Amino acid sequence: MTETSTAPYVRYDVADGFATLTLDSPHNRNALSAKLVAELLQGLDDAAADDKVRGIVLAHTGNTFCAGADLSEASNADPAVAADERTRVMIGVLRRLIATPKPVIAQIDGNVRAGGMGIVAACDIAVAGPASSFALTEVRIGLAPFMISLTLLPRLTSRAASRYYLTGEKFGADVAERIGLITFSAADPVAEVARLRGELRKGSPQGLAESKRLVNAAMLAEFDVSADELAARSASFFGTAEVHEGMLAFLQRRPASWAE
Repeated sequence: MTETSTAPYVRYDVADGFATLTLDSPHNRNALSAKLVAELLQGLDDAAADDKVRGIVLAHTGNTFCAGADLSEASNADPAVAADERTRVMIGVLRRLIATPKPVIAQIDGNVRAGGMGIVAACDIAVAGPASSFALTEVRIGLAPFMISLTLLPRLTSRAASRYYLTGEKFGADVAERIGLITFSAADPVAEVARLRGELRKGSPQGLAESKRLVNAAMLAEFDVSADELAARSASFFGTAEVHEGMLAFLQRRPASWAE
């Protein structure tokens, strides 16, 4: 499947008062390609505008929830231009998730990497199953979790942020729950999300919207203060020798020169 395919990368379904947005781009592990991002944003807008929708579930097909940026797409563009565009897009996705007036539940049972971590942190409730694994791998390609820090740092403990930002280590759902990245782990995330949907249906639409607004007010305020500066810092590193080597090593499935 290619980027020109007419098949959706985000499937949109509404049932029992909830819109389910399913990331369905297995050829690149649900990486944040231009097509996937556009369809995700459209789905969030459609759900927000539909009075029959009480909440949103963000799910996935395959063994990866989201692998972060589409590095193959990134490698084929002018580094400075592509980096600036990617950072602005990431800001838009994260802000839309936390600002949409309807609760968003992440239903995860697969791998989450890099930018996908920011998306999980932006969701109001996150449930992860036993097949889930998590990692902040930016440091291994010469970068840092610039934009996604806007949602990650309010969720993670300080010690956990230091460890996983610096090491890029992989961890499971039990650790993700303990450090605050997800709400809780579950043996059956589908069943647990179904239970949560029942709980959320007991809340009124305006009650849910205002409760979410209260919880996310500080996070949204930080977007206004820091997003532009973080975007500039992020973009400034693309095109550097270390990032070029890191991305090439990733695509060639080999250790970067500094790791040998």
